[in-house]
This record gives sequence, C-alpha cells and structure tokens, in this order.
Amino acid sequence: MTQQDQSYRSGNGRSGVLLIHSLSGSPTEMRFIANGLAREGYKVLCPELAGHGSRSADLGTTTWQDWYKSAEAALLELHDECDTVVVAGLSTGAVLSLLLGANHPGKVAGLALYSPTLWLNGRSIPWYARLFPIIPTKPIADIFRFPTPKDCGIKDARLREFIKKATATGNGPCHVVIPGAAVIEHRWVAQAARAALPKVTQPVLILHPRDDNFAALNNATYLQENLKSRLWSGGAMWLAAFFVAGMLYTFRSAVAERLRWWLTASLAVLLLS
Repeated sequence: MTQQDQSYRSGNGRSGVLLIHSLSGSPTEMRFIANGLAREGYKVLCPELAGHGSRSADLGTTTWQDWYKSAEAALLELHDECDTVVVAGLSTGAVLSLLLGANHPGKVAGLALYSPTLWLNGRSIPWYARLFPIIPTKPIADIFRFPTPKDCGIKDARLREFIKKATATGNGPCHVVIPGAAVIEHRWVAQAARAALPKVTQPVLILHPRDDNFAALNNATYLQENLKSRLWSGGAMWLAAFFVAGMLYTFRSAVAERLRWWLTASLAVLLLS
C-alpha cells in the first residue's frame, strides 16, 4: 500500500520559505518552524523527500538525485507562488539547500542551515561509519545498518517519548534504522555540495549544536571558512546542551525567532540592493 505524502504547507504570504527535512526524517520535524513562520506572514512548504515517509527499504532504493529532485520541484513550485524564496534545511536537508542555492541563484534569496551534515561524524554514529569513505559501491554499503539513536536526539524525557510514539505510528520524524545504501548516498550528495560551495552567493545563516548526534561542529566551521556569500558569510549561532532534533523541538522558539529575524533582515537588504 502506498503511504500518503506527508508534505506540509502553511501560510499565504508573498515571501516563501522552503523547509527541507533530514535524512530518514519527514516534514513533521519542521512543522513547528513552519507554523511559526506562517504566523509571521510567510508562505511555507515542507516537501517529503523521495523514499521517505515509508519503509527503510524504500529509502535505500532512492538516490541523492531523487532527494534533490523532490526539493527542487518544491522550490520551483514555491517560486511560482512567491516574490522571494528562502531555503532552509535540517542535516542532510541543509546539504540539499546548499545545492539548490548553488544551482538556482536567481530563485533562492537566502539559505538557513540547521545542523548541516557534510560528514556523519557525530557522537552517536557507529564506528563502522569510518569505513564508508573507502566503500566504493551501494550494494556493499547496504550491508550495514545505522540505528536511529535511542534518545531520538532529544534530552527532554517527556518530549522524547512523544517523538518515539509518533515514529512508531509512522508519523514521526525518522526511520528506526537508516540503511547503509542511504548513508553512502549521503556521502555522495555531501561531496556534490562541497564542490558547489564556490557557487553559493546568497546570505547564509548557520545554526548548529555543540553536541550533535550526527554531525560534529566542524561541519559548521568548514562552511564558515569556505562559503563566500556576500552577506553574513557563515554567520552562526551556537546553541549548547541539545542534540539535532532537540534543536527544533526543545529550543524551537529560539530557533524560530532567530530565523524570523534573519529572514526579515536579509529580505530587507535584498530589496535595497
């Protein structure tokens, strides 16, 4: 049975925000940010990436190009409806956001990167992930499995149980296990994004935890050093004592407020430039 697409829309403004979820995630994990932006007058679209929202096996059969096409189609759709579009992504969604910015400079006005994951090197990544740089093919990679952390990346116990229940019913933000085939696709999309960094000229905001399950802090500092954006080239806010999913749930108000401030300021600069 085909599972219903969980893509999420909110708001009716002429300024649009495209929110891209993480690897093995779903639009659910972006919903609070989406609703907060909609209340501020933005039109928000959270697309479900190809292969997500169903079984882990389905995720393993897709490629990073499939994920990118899902995000790109949503960008084109939102651009047709809005005067200006900013793209924001979580983890692998942030990597896809960089590619959209590089490939569509005329359609993407700015980028917001939540826990950008160029390398899977956070504290909960299994030791065998270190082998992946030398694994040449997807079938070999798919021998491995990457369990989702038992804490779901959230320190708050009550909130963690809520997310676990949502995941168990199929409406949560993540698969229980990420297939190795998807992890090697992540490696390839990250390589493509790093190669595209010189083409990213939009304003960029980076938000990254100090202690992240999936991506160490050097993912963010690498972008700070290598992005050549013409406004706030890697201006970052470091939020401590929470994990990647916790950034959007436990600290969701602070993240939403920071993003709203940045959107307002960057769009004003773009209008005056």
